[in-house]
Amino acid sequence: MAVTPELATLTPLLRGIAAAGLATEETLLRLINDPDRKQRPLLGFLVEKKALAPLALMQYLGDRYKIPMLDLDAVVLDEKVIRRIDRSLLERHQVLPISLHGDTLYLAMADPTDVKASEDIRFNSGGLQISPILVEADKLSRLVAEYSGALQNDLQDFFATEEGTEEREEFDLAGDARGDDAPVVRFVQQLLLDAIQKGASDIHIEPYERDIRVRYRLDGVLQDVLHPPLGLREGITSRLKILCHLDIAERRLPQDGRLRVRVPPNRTIDFRVSFLPTSFGETIVLRLLDPASSKVPIEALGFLPEQQQAFHEAIHRPYGMILVTGPTGSGKTTTLYTALNILNDGLVNISTAEDPVEIPVYGINQVNINERIGLNFASALRSFLRQDPDIIMVGEVRDLETAETAVKAAQTGHLVLATLHTNDAPQSLTRLENMGIPSYNIAGSVHLVMAQRLVRKLCTACKKPHRVPEIALLEAGFREEELGGWTPMGPVGCEQCNGTGYRGRMGVYQVMPISDAMREIILRGGTALEIARQAEAEGIRTMRRSGLLRVKEGVTSLDEVLRVTNR
Repeated sequence: MAVTPELATLTPLLRGIAAAGLATEETLLRLINDPDRKQRPLLGFLVEKKALAPLALMQYLGDRYKIPMLDLDAVVLDEKVIRRIDRSLLERHQVLPISLHGDTLYLAMADPTDVKASEDIRFNSGGLQISPILVEADKLSRLVAEYSGALQNDLQDFFATEEGTEEREEFDLAGDARGDDAPVVRFVQQLLLDAIQKGASDIHIEPYERDIRVRYRLDGVLQDVLHPPLGLREGITSRLKILCHLDIAERRLPQDGRLRVRVPPNRTIDFRVSFLPTSFGETIVLRLLDPASSKVPIEALGFLPEQQQAFHEAIHRPYGMILVTGPTGSGKTTTLYTALNILNDGLVNISTAEDPVEIPVYGINQVNINERIGLNFASALRSFLRQDPDIIMVGEVRDLETAETAVKAAQTGHLVLATLHTNDAPQSLTRLENMGIPSYNIAGSVHLVMAQRLVRKLCTACKKPHRVPEIALLEAGFREEELGGWTPMGPVGCEQCNGTGYRGRMGVYQVMPISDAMREIILRGGTALEIARQAEAEGIRTMRRSGLLRVKEGVTSLDEVLRVTNR
């Protein structure tokens, strides 16, 4: 069959389908550009429009790619295997897990050339090997819809509760074997798994007068996800307290706990859970603690090249203090663990004092601070000094006693990494002085101070040029000579970024090595403003300047940098 100019615009697979006589080239050309298709898989759409016979298509693909074929009507699928994959992925790619043998997941597909589908399922399954099995597109579409509906109905059981029924508010999950408890158990399980799959850092469950609001913190921003009825309030609270081994009868006082979730095949996520009594019940906040977040390579943190070099040199000093500053949720813990993982080579003794220990790391001696029994940061540090340490990490320098002990450790041959809550790097030095640390001790112990914030990265799939007036760029901090020759990028929103226009986060930093000139300013009692001026004279970028460079590179938006940094 001769290839016409129009047919040459089709993919090799579609040309082969036309050459085999399964569909005419005119039909294929018309349907691949059909606006009704949207994001649906092409072969499934062609079958839906009756342009291709599903059985003939399956046989053709099997012969072409030498892939085994299966009649879905002749097998019983394992629902446990199906539940391993996010329901939204099954619907988007029109695929269905059939069985799991070892580390191989057998996946029912109507289009074995859909590499994106295989890669997404492999990633979502934790790295399982994907082995495609050819099936008829119409049967696959029907089964995907059925199983998606079944998974969704697990949640809809809750939303069917009639309004105004108050007896559910007294619901107690103390007896897990009760049949009417199963829906709440499944709801909580699905809520946790959904948050993990979407990459949330926190789950907020907040009861109000008429319903419950469930929000996820995605890339640092809270987003509404569910509004279950108020009748589920006590059931959800009690179930989570049971999982955290807390007192389900205590509803007047705050409680804190932890729980662990195993995600197939071999991933474990810890949750730190806080219960706080409010006007309409207990507000619950779950913080996801993923061990993988402690193993972020230094290249992925977002340092500019000169900042990474300064940080790398500082953590390899034999002694001295490194201060990391920023508000809660600014990525300080990830930065510190990245440093500790670099240093954790088995040749040094590393001890950390944390409140609480969020991520256990093999090879590091981690201590949970417990103020109620007198184990605070200062007492933990004093004990560390009797344990022959090489490297010490302090979760937070809160008071004079902790600061004095940390400075003493830095001056006696130990590398000390610590965090402070200040707005920028220069203010950290004056903050120590305000605590009562003599200026000569600060100048002699601190080698590097680093301030950081997290900005959301623009979604690479949908970002587009965004016109910003020059006056706005200048007001943000760009210089005249930096304008021209580039265009800021802005968020749009698509399926891959859940409509936000952003996907993932990165740090913006002010990395300030303490120079001799800065030490002189510290010794004569200079202000944070003087230190900041000296840092600028030495070419040290502020967080705003670091963020603006990322705007110029098209990695993030100007609005995002303005949101998290000061001028």
